[in-house]
Amino acid sequence: MGRSRRSIPEELLLLALDPATGTTAQPQSLDLGLAGAQLVELAMAGRIAPDGDRIAVVVPRPTGDPTLDCALELLRRRGAPVRAVNWIGGPRLGLRQTYLSHLERCGMVHAVAGQMCGVLPTTRYQATDTEISREIRARLDTAIRTGVPPDPRTAALAALAHAVGLGKHLYPGNEGRSSRSRLRDLIRHDPMGGLVAHAVMDVQNGVAAQPRRSPAPVGRQAAPGARPVSEPARGVPMQPHRGPMARAVAH
Repeated sequence: MGRSRRSIPEELLLLALDPATGTTAQPQSLDLGLAGAQLVELAMAGRIAPDGDRIAVVVPRPTGDPTLDCALELLRRRGAPVRAVNWIGGPRLGLRQTYLSHLERCGMVHAVAGQMCGVLPTTRYQATDTEISREIRARLDTAIRTGVPPDPRTAALAALAHAVGLGKHLYPGNEGRSSRSRLRDLIRHDPMGGLVAHAVMDVQNGVAAQPRRSPAPVGRQAAPGARPVSEPARGVPMQPHRGPMARAVAH
């Protein structure tokens, strides 16, 4: 893409890549995170802006990044601001593979072909320059350790990493509990990153298609036989259910 700076979707994917297995941690929620990371990157490029819980295109001019520009054009075609949760929850077939292929072209990862059970073909990805991943991780570690507000890109990356459940991958076990908590707290340092991160978690919690309702007036009784509806706690990503068969391609 002709850029020296890595985009937030690229950095999120590199964070999720497990060097030992060549697979990505949290693959299903990661797809949602990549769609959200595109929104953050477009906002930082001045192409879109938040409008409440919606996303509005303010400058439809291409960025020069083909993948981002595809997302920008789709947003423009909507004609009106779209709820972030609806956008992120929409179909994003092949988005993770698109970014993996781009990282491979840039020489940051290389594909390793293999087989599952000696029959099904698989593809795993190994980082070719672990220094890049270490630098990305170091930015998060510094923000967590020092408590100093990070730059907007790092804050947004932290928010998305928490939203897709990478906390337990980056800071595992009981010894990583405080770091996971601080990772979650970094959400507040970037408004756009926070908006998108909460939208990602809402999709995982199954509330993407449900508009938020105002609370009922005090004293009003629920209809006879009505069951109370509980909303999943915000700030806690649920783990997506896996289908009956795992995908053969280990992205």
